[in-house]
Amino acid sequence: MTEFSGEVAEYYAKYRRGYPVEILDALQTAFQLNSADVVLDLGCGTGQLAVPLAARVRSVIGMDPEADMLRLARQTAEAAAVRNGTWVLGADTDVPALGAVLGQRSLAMTVIGNALHWMKHDELFRVLRPLSRPGGGVAVLANGTPLWLQDSDWSRALRSSLEQYFGVEVKATCGTDVDERRRYARALGDAGFESVREIAVEYQKDLTFDQVIGGVYSAIPLPEDPEAFAELVRQSLPQEAKFTESVRVVALVATAGGQA
Repeated sequence: MTEFSGEVAEYYAKYRRGYPVEILDALQTAFQLNSADVVLDLGCGTGQLAVPLAARVRSVIGMDPEADMLRLARQTAEAAAVRNGTWVLGADTDVPALGAVLGQRSLAMTVIGNALHWMKHDELFRVLRPLSRPGGGVAVLANGTPLWLQDSDWSRALRSSLEQYFGVEVKATCGTDVDERRRYARALGDAGFESVREIAVEYQKDLTFDQVIGGVYSAIPLPEDPEAFAELVRQSLPQEAKFTESVRVVALVATAGGQA
């Protein structure tokens, strides 16, 4: 996943949305997380989820196939004085090897964000089922609609400028649309997980232009002339000091049978 190395990873660390505390609370309740538990954040990126989860469990394993992402995740953890995080270079195909080290029924929760659309989710869920302790399970998180697909004038203008620049229709939802979540839900059930359900948290946030363009740069290969590209986007957007986005964070939660 070289698309997320170098400067793109830096933008990812600085500008990607974090997760509201209400979602963390909901995950803790859903899986009865406690100070004896181990959590796996698969496709952890730069630690937006792994780092705040660390305070709620014994240890967090952040796993990502991109070395630059893990380097920045370590820095984020150090800045937050998180000492119970382990950062592992690997993809979904490496989870069986991780399971061989950890042992059966060792994970209280595996959390996967928007990176799931890069993975072979059917195979992954089958591997994770025997690794999940009773009462634990899997949470698939969709952290809001991409900036360029929201229902607002500025988002539509952003999408138009991206399509003009790249010459292609911009429609990838990165795992956040309803049909994808339904497909994941069916796959979780087929893998033997139970009580598959959704938990949603909604909020609004005002973004500056720097946050808008930084969010874009966290998701695409950087243009050859980033400053010229940013100016093209700036001119296309409404001339406002802030851009309000509506964020709906959805956790698709599935539990393993038995009691924790």
